[in-house]
Amino acid sequence: MTTRPDPHYAGSRYPAAIITTAVWLYFRFPLSLRMVEELLAAWGITVSHETVRQWARKFGSEIATRLRRRAPRRGDKWHLDEVVLTIGGRKHYLWRAVDQDGFVLDVLVQSRRDTKAAKRLLRKLLKKQGWAPRVLITDKLKSDAAAKRELRMGGEYRQHKGLYNRAENSHQPTRQRERQRKRFKDPAQVQRFLSIHDPIATLFHIRRDHRPCKGRMKFGPSAFPVQAGCRWEVE
Repeated sequence: MTTRPDPHYAGSRYPAAIITTAVWLYFRFPLSLRMVEELLAAWGITVSHETVRQWARKFGSEIATRLRRRAPRRGDKWHLDEVVLTIGGRKHYLWRAVDQDGFVLDVLVQSRRDTKAAKRLLRKLLKKQGWAPRVLITDKLKSDAAAKRELRMGGEYRQHKGLYNRAENSHQPTRQRERQRKRFKDPAQVQRFLSIHDPIATLFHIRRDHRPCKGRMKFGPSAFPVQAGCRWEVE
């Protein structure tokens, strides 16, 4: 049985598997373009860092769009939070919404931190998700409550500084990229990057705290350190 080539990668010199792997590495981990180039070289694939950059720009949006379409229905408890980003020497605010399982629902880079900005994020969320949340959790920012009230959203509303840690934790990968790039340069570029980064970064959302200690390894016990109390079955 043969599979049809993906038309999105028609005319590319490299197979789609190599391109998608390079894009996944770049957006999933805090790696520079040159680091991705070195990883591919370790696997015998000669690709320049400039080619990786072009792949990320050309195919990243399409990959993220496909992942969103195939994603299951997200949770009905939304956590909203905003964080300050310095972009081009000016303060901007990154608004992010996640569900109770840690999946990023949407991100929005704005120059304001007021009711208008909060309403813009909520409208975008309602349009994309197609339904209102059962529970909405925010911090003590009054703009969130005003936006929810003006949009006449139903459901429970909780405003507590300690309940929205899940949204705060979702900002950490963005902070890593900010340090790696030595500050962001352009708001549109940040919005484009994060809209691709978030669905790709949560593609394999492994709940390690729910997994048993016992595991299976294919490469033998000498390749990995064995934790005390763990029993490994080697294939």
